[in-house]
Amino acid sequence: MPPRPGLLLAATIMLALSACQAAGPERLSGDRLGPPAPAGTPVVSEAVDGLIVGHRLMAAGEYELALRAYQRRASQSGIDADVLSAMGSANLKLGRLGQAQNLLDAAIREEPQFVAAINNLGVVLMETGRFGEARSAFRAAFALDNGNSEEIRQNLALAIAKSENNAYSSDPEADNTFRLVRRGNGRFLLLSTPD
Repeated sequence: MPPRPGLLLAATIMLALSACQAAGPERLSGDRLGPPAPAGTPVVSEAVDGLIVGHRLMAAGEYELALRAYQRRASQSGIDADVLSAMGSANLKLGRLGQAQNLLDAAIREEPQFVAAINNLGVVLMETGRFGEARSAFRAAFALDNGNSEEIRQNLALAIAKSENNAYSSDPEADNTFRLVRRGNGRFLLLSTPD
C-alpha cells in the first residue's frame, strides 16, 4: 500500500523540526534552564505581597488580575479585613455587585470600624439603587473618619441627594461616578469624583 500524503507530510515536518533543535547555551534545555542572568542582577528570594501586587494592578485598571493577586494573598497568608475589602473593591470594579457586597460585609464584620470597607459598601448600595442604606453607610464612614475625607463627604452628599430624589440627576454636570483611591497602607476607598 502506498504511503498516504498526510502521513508523508507529517513525517517531513517532524524531520525538519528535529533538525532545527540545535543545542546551545542560549536555548532552553530539558530542565527549563535558560542562560544565566546578567552580572549584578538582584536575586529575588521572596515574592512581593499579593496585596501590593493587587493594589498596583487596580491602579493600572487590571481588575481581574488584581482579584487573582488578592486571592493568592488570601491563600498564602489567610483572609483578613484588608484582603476581603480589596477583593470586594476589585469585584465592584468588575461589576460583580453581589460578590462585592458579600466580601465588604465580611470585611466589616471582621473589622467594624474599617472606613474603606464601609465606604465601599456604600458605593455598592448606591449602584444597586439602595440610596437610604448607602446614606447610612457613608454617614458611618464619615463619622469614623472624623470628617477628614472630603471625598467621603461628597459621597454622603450624593447619597443624601439620591435618597431624597430617589433618581439620578439628569444634570450632565452632576457628579454620579466613583473612583478608587488608596488609603494608608495600600487600602482603597471608592470615592465619588468626575471621570
